[in-house]
Amino acid sequence: MLPWAPPALLALLLPVLLTQGEARRRGGLPAQNTSGPALRRLSDHLLTNYKKGVRPVRDWRRPTTVSIDVIVYAILNVDEKNQVLTTYIWYRQYWTDEFLQWNPEDFDNITKLSIPTDSIWVPDILINEFVDVGKSPDIPYVYVGHQGEVQNYKPLQVVTACSLDIYNFPFDVQNCSLTFTSWLHTIQDINISLWRPPEKVKFDKSVFMNQGEWELLGVLTQFREFSMESSNCYAEMKFYVVIRRRPLFYAVSLLLPSIFLMVMDIVGFYLPPESGERVSFKITLLLGYSVFLIIVSDTLPATAIGTPLIGKACFWGRARRGQGSQAWALPPPMSPSRPLPGCTGVYFVVCMALLVISLAETILIVRLVHKQDLQQPVPAWLRRLVLERIALLLCLGEQPTSHRCPAASQTSKTDDCSDMGNHCGHLGGPRDLDKTPRGKDSPPPPPREASLAMRGLLQELASIRHFLEKREESREVARDWLRVGSVLDRLLFRIYLLAVLAYSVTLVTLWSIWQYS
Repeated sequence: MLPWAPPALLALLLPVLLTQGEARRRGGLPAQNTSGPALRRLSDHLLTNYKKGVRPVRDWRRPTTVSIDVIVYAILNVDEKNQVLTTYIWYRQYWTDEFLQWNPEDFDNITKLSIPTDSIWVPDILINEFVDVGKSPDIPYVYVGHQGEVQNYKPLQVVTACSLDIYNFPFDVQNCSLTFTSWLHTIQDINISLWRPPEKVKFDKSVFMNQGEWELLGVLTQFREFSMESSNCYAEMKFYVVIRRRPLFYAVSLLLPSIFLMVMDIVGFYLPPESGERVSFKITLLLGYSVFLIIVSDTLPATAIGTPLIGKACFWGRARRGQGSQAWALPPPMSPSRPLPGCTGVYFVVCMALLVISLAETILIVRLVHKQDLQQPVPAWLRRLVLERIALLLCLGEQPTSHRCPAASQTSKTDDCSDMGNHCGHLGGPRDLDKTPRGKDSPPPPPREASLAMRGLLQELASIRHFLEKREESREVARDWLRVGSVLDRLLFRIYLLAVLAYSVTLVTLWSIWQYS
């Protein structure tokens, strides 16, 4: 062989070897050095010359589709005053990275690899309702498949703003949304889709902690495109978390004591109206109810504006429900709330008002039946109205009435006294005694002192009779007023009882509709 043959052959083979090495590097083929661990070689192969600041597509016209999924793990807090919902969710992302692909046969049949999240491109998908940073654990790795599938799983403590509707408290249903969207990229760059079918997302309660105050009814999904400017369109995926409060604790601690106090107020009507104990009894009930409201004020939900049926205040929220236990209509996005004035629950206000009305009715009846020395007789029109018509209406039977003529009675008393005076004058006149004809056997006339004593005795008897008749007339007037007060007390009691029953039936009907609709 000629001495110049090896250098010439080497010069001819060198370009061929360089071309094959460049092809292997660009085509994803492994290098000839296979002495290192397969995971390390694969990681070096994927991350060498990787640019995480560039969207991972070979054709920039094709958008990156990010599939997302949400599983609710727990409801941590519902702050009605600040309109904030705190939840703990399992969040999953999935997208395809065209620059993270390899042939498993070249790397010991490895089909999945975990690499640091900070080393690759991650979509900028956030939740629009975020109001605070939650205490979420940091998951530093993602899974990458050999075809470029990137799976990003992480738990999140989500603190979001929510329009809470507590008008139906404690039978309220809340509907809070979690809106996932890209903060910067338009739909031409990043599109969002749902990882699982909507039916599976809606009824997935596999990991939900169902022992707290709130019960998870379902998670609804909705995709839409919106534009803030005429040329830019963004994709967003909404998850509506529908929860319902368990009312047993509030029914026992709030409703039952109030119901017991109202029942005792109704029972208080059976105390005699002429006794003053009814007034003191109802004042005690009213005072006890006020103390009860002060004690339970910390238990009631509170918001800045509005009035719930029970509690302190609320918004008219956006949650709507349809037919069936699992059918809910999606509320329109960002619908305005309708505030109501006030800061005290309608239920407690009405109960307090009923107690005050009961006390006022008791005071009126006690005032009517209270005995007075100068009490006027019952007017004839009032006697006919109450003792005849209202008593007949209430099926109380005919009430006994006393028909008196005060003027004739007074005249008869005057005539009797005049007759007594004339008789006394006739008996007591000394001149008449002297002029009286006396027979032979007639007894001698009484002495003058005896005649004067008899006259004084008859005047005393007349005054005693007048006093007794006057006292009997006063008693009869008091009995008439007592009859009038008793009939009016029955009437007002039945009206009050009907009002309480109507209010109770209305509340039970509304709460039954809210609870089981």
